[in-house]
Amino acid sequence: QVSVAETGGGWVQPGGSLGLSCTASGNISIATYQGWYRQPPGKEREMVASIRWDAATDYAASVRGRFTISRGNGENTVFLLMENLKLEDTGVYYCNIWNGNFLAAWGQGAQVTVYS
Repeated sequence: QVSVAETGGGWVQPGGSLGLSCTASGNISIATYQGWYRQPPGKEREMVASIRWDAATDYAASVRGRFTISRGNGENTVFLLMENLKLEDTGVYYCNIWNGNFLAAWGQGAQVTVYS
């Protein structure tokens, strides 16, 4: 059984930066992707960034160039550096690991609030 836990986030004004980290436990070797989703207030959950087993990364168009996903040395930790944050980046950020299906239950997530 795989589980994930997110830490980080917080409050920041537009243009600021925040970081998130996610630690996965269990048999993550079967996962193809690790990454981040977010759920803005009143909206559906959406993919933000992913990193594949071979370190290839992918980003939602809305965050490309501002967010950076990376993996820790142990490969069970994934980070998300968020720079030049915008109001529309506000939401709850969740991590997960997946191949064709998500392998972990969604955690509590980490709140990111960008306020003006």
